[in-house]
Amino acid sequence: MNIILLGPPGSGKGTQAKNITSEYGYVQLSTGDMLRAEYCSDSKIGLELKALMDGGNLVSDEIVIGIVEERIFQNESTTGFMLDGFPRNKAQAKKLDAMLAVKNEHINMVLRLLVDDEVVVRRIAGRRFHLKSGRSYHVEFNPPEISGKDDLTGDFLVQRADDNEEVVQSRLDIYREQTEPLVKYYEEKNVLVSIDGIGTPDEIFARIKTALEQ
Repeated sequence: MNIILLGPPGSGKGTQAKNITSEYGYVQLSTGDMLRAEYCSDSKIGLELKALMDGGNLVSDEIVIGIVEERIFQNESTTGFMLDGFPRNKAQAKKLDAMLAVKNEHINMVLRLLVDDEVVVRRIAGRRFHLKSGRSYHVEFNPPEISGKDDLTGDFLVQRADDNEEVVQSRLDIYREQTEPLVKYYEEKNVLVSIDGIGTPDEIFARIKTALEQ
């Protein structure tokens, strides 16, 4: 089975992607991971990517599609693959369908995590990090023992620059404009399954398991 994990930033895709791959053995294809790996390589696409990102420019659909196309059939799996962070828009979705059709494959299921914007903003804006170790906290859901300080070292915790409410809302607006149209696209293909993304990670994963095992 080939699946797509769809949802706005802060919807819990990263956590559930790990759960799904651990439970079912899918090859996880995360656009973020693929872009980082390509950025560090000396490939033709990697050099183009480096020039773009170092210049503060957006990565084009063409480059993202090229990276996905290169990686998608690299790791053969009898279970299938799970795409996380791709496609982001209808043009990418159509290109994905075309590249899969060449291999006589298709997307079997799109899991859409449903989370209100207000919850997303609370989840992301409340995150705090210990930079040296990468340990993460949340002011509401996973607070440190002493407010604003790392439990192990006592160092001050920081909020990432793009985790403030204004930036998060901007990211959500972009998601609604570019990625939300994929809901109708995959509904028409009868492969979209909506999952309630509110609750503990275990509760949400239980709903995902029910959908995958039907």
